[in-house]
Amino acid sequence: MRDHPVRESATDFSARLRARFADADVAVSLPRGEMFLTTAGDWLETCRALRDEFGFESLIDVCGVDYLGHGSDEWDTDVSSEGFSRGVEGRGPGRFRYGERPSQQLAEPEGEGAIPVPARRFAAVAQLLSVRHNQRLTVKCFAPSDDLPLVSSLTDVWPVANWFERETFDLFGIIFEGHPDLRRILTDYGFVGHPFRKDFPLIGNVEVRYDAERKRVVYEPVTSVEPRVGVPRVIRDDARYATASGEQAARKAEEAAK
Repeated sequence: MRDHPVRESATDFSARLRARFADADVAVSLPRGEMFLTTAGDWLETCRALRDEFGFESLIDVCGVDYLGHGSDEWDTDVSSEGFSRGVEGRGPGRFRYGERPSQQLAEPEGEGAIPVPARRFAAVAQLLSVRHNQRLTVKCFAPSDDLPLVSSLTDVWPVANWFERETFDLFGIIFEGHPDLRRILTDYGFVGHPFRKDFPLIGNVEVRYDAERKRVVYEPVTSVEPRVGVPRVIRDDARYATASGEQAARKAEEAAK
C-alpha cells in the first residue's frame, strides 16, 4: 500500500510562505489549517514560484470575487416578537430592476442608501494543490482598477487555467492579460454585462421571446419577472429557550432558599 506524503504543519508552511513572499498577506484558518495568500506584487510570478519552488503542480480552479457590498447585511437576524427574523429593506445585490442601482438599508430617517464601493472591488482567486507535499493553497490577486479589472493569465504556468479564466471573464468581467483566447464561454453571443457582478440584476437585463408578427426572436427589457433575492440559511436565536432556562434556574434558586 502506498504511503501518503507527510504534510508540513500549517505553522511551518505559512512561515516559509511569509519568508519567500514578504509583501504578501499570508493567513491560516485554524483548526482546519487552510492557507490563504494574497499577492501584493506580480500575481503571475508569484504563482510561478509556487509551482517551481513549493511544488504546487496542480491548479484546481480559478474564479472571481466581487466585493461590492461586502460586509453589509441584507437580512436582519434579530429575534422579533414572533420569533422570526425580519427581511431588511433596500435593493441588495441582485434585487433590483434594469437601470436601477443596488442599495442597502440604513437607520431611520434615511431608510435606504447607496452601497459603499470598496477600495478594491474585483479579485481573481486560484486554488492550488501539491500532491507531492499534500498541501492546498488559496491565492488571491486584486485587480488594480475597477473600471477595467485586469490581472495576468496563468495559462503559461498551468495550461488548465484556460477555461477557468474564460469563465471568470464571462461572469465577472475580469480580463486575464496574456490569455490565448479570452472570450465568453457560458453566456450567449451578444450578451451584455457580467452575471456574477453584484450590480447585475438577478432577473437579467433583457428577456427573449418569439414575435409571431415579426416571425423572429426579439429582445426586450425584462417585464415579466419580479426582482428577487436568494434567502441565505439563517440559524435564528429563539428567546423562548433562554427564557425557559432562566425561569427554571429561578425556581431552583427559590426551592434551595426555602
